[in-house]
Amino acid sequence: MTSATIVSFPAGSLVETAHVVGVHAVGDGAVVVLDRTPFHPVDHTWPDQPGDRGALRIDDVEVVVTEAVMAAVSDEGVVAVGADIPVKRGAEGWTWLVGHRVDAAPSVLTPGAAAEATVDAERRAGLSRGHTACHLASLALDLALADLWRKDPGSDALGTPDFESRANQTSFIHPDRSVDEYRLGKSLRKAGFDTEGLAASLAEREERINAQLAAWVASAATSRIDVEGETIVDRRRWVCDLPEGTATILCGGTHVASLAEFASIRVTLELAEQLLVMRTDVVPA
Repeated sequence: MTSATIVSFPAGSLVETAHVVGVHAVGDGAVVVLDRTPFHPVDHTWPDQPGDRGALRIDDVEVVVTEAVMAAVSDEGVVAVGADIPVKRGAEGWTWLVGHRVDAAPSVLTPGAAAEATVDAERRAGLSRGHTACHLASLALDLALADLWRKDPGSDALGTPDFESRANQTSFIHPDRSVDEYRLGKSLRKAGFDTEGLAASLAEREERINAQLAAWVASAATSRIDVEGETIVDRRRWVCDLPEGTATILCGGTHVASLAEFASIRVTLELAEQLLVMRTDVVPA
C-alpha cells in the first residue's frame, strides 16, 4: 500500500534522494510520485503558492518537472491529481502524495527506480520571500486598520483585530510579490468594520503599513516553519519572532529563514467598488 509522501521542503531542502512510487498518465504528460521529495506542491483547495519546478535525474536521464502538485489515492485505488481531487486535504480514506508533473515519462521512470529530485532554487527563494512578505503585510494591514472596528472580529497572530481572516477572499504568491483581495461587503459592515473610514484614509493606512514593514525588515527577525510530522498532510505553521511578539500562522507554504533576506517590503492599496486590493512587492537583500 502506498504511504503518504515525506516532504523536506519545510526545512528548506532543495535536493533529495528518493525512489519512484508510481507514474500516472495525466493529460498529455504524466505525474511522477516519489516516496520523499523536496518539492513544495500547489494546494488544490487554497492554491496561493505555486508548486515548485525543477528536475528528476534517474541514472543519466534528466526529466524536467514543470510543476509539483497535490495527488491522492483512495482506499479503493482511485488516483486523483490537483483540482480533480474530490475531497479536502487530509480527508480520511485517501493517501496523500506529492505529484511531479512531467511532459513525458521515459522508460527509466519505473516504480522502485532511484531518483535525485532537485528544485529550482532561484524560483523557490523568490516564492519563499513572496510568501513571508504576504504574511507580514497581512499582519501590518490588521494593525493599520485596527481602529476601524466597532465590534471585536477576533484576533490575528499578534492579537490585533483580524481584518485578514474576516475579509480575505483570494491570495496569490509570486516570486518576490503577492496580491491579496479583500471583500468590503455588507457582511463586513455588519461585523462592525467602518468601510467608509477606510476609503477616506486609504493613503494614510498604506503609509502605516509600509512603516511597520520597514521596521520589521530592520529587525532581521528569525522566521521558520514548525511541523507536526514529516508527511505532506501533517500540519505546518509559519513562525516569526517579531519585536511585538511571536507570530504563528497555519501555513503549508515555504518561507525565508530571516527577515534579513529582505532589503524592503512595500505594499500598495487600491479600492475598487467593494474590493480592497493589496499588492506586496519585495526587494531582496
